[in-house]
Amino acid sequence: MARRGRKLRPMAEINVVPYIDVMLVLLVIFMITAPLLTQGVKVELPQADAEPIEEEAKRPLVVSVDRKGDFFITYDDDRTRRLEAEELRRQAAAILKNNPGIPVLVKGDRAVDYGRVVEAMVLLQSAGAQSVGLLTEPGE
Repeated sequence: MARRGRKLRPMAEINVVPYIDVMLVLLVIFMITAPLLTQGVKVELPQADAEPIEEEAKRPLVVSVDRKGDFFITYDDDRTRRLEAEELRRQAAAILKNNPGIPVLVKGDRAVDYGRVVEAMVLLQSAGAQSVGLLTEPGE
């Protein structure tokens, strides 16, 4: 039996419900994992009135000195790693060799001994940093 007078046309509708389900699942996954991705060292920065860093500047190499006097390094991948003094110098030298001219910053907890922050600055200068900046919180 042949069908007469009726043409078979392709269906031109797209079912978007499965795509919405996938997007909602991805949204939930990202909402759960986003807080886990932010890592860092808890440091209470001293307050000072200083000019903000230019937004067009390259990503900085940041060395943190926490309340106990331990050194941490953060660069590019935003992962913070605890390092001993000599390893900090080696890591910083490698980063500075591969990325000349990047800003080098030190953030030290306000409760840490000032000598420990100076030690971090000396390690960075021996690694090849031309200048070292200090991070502070804006004054009230």
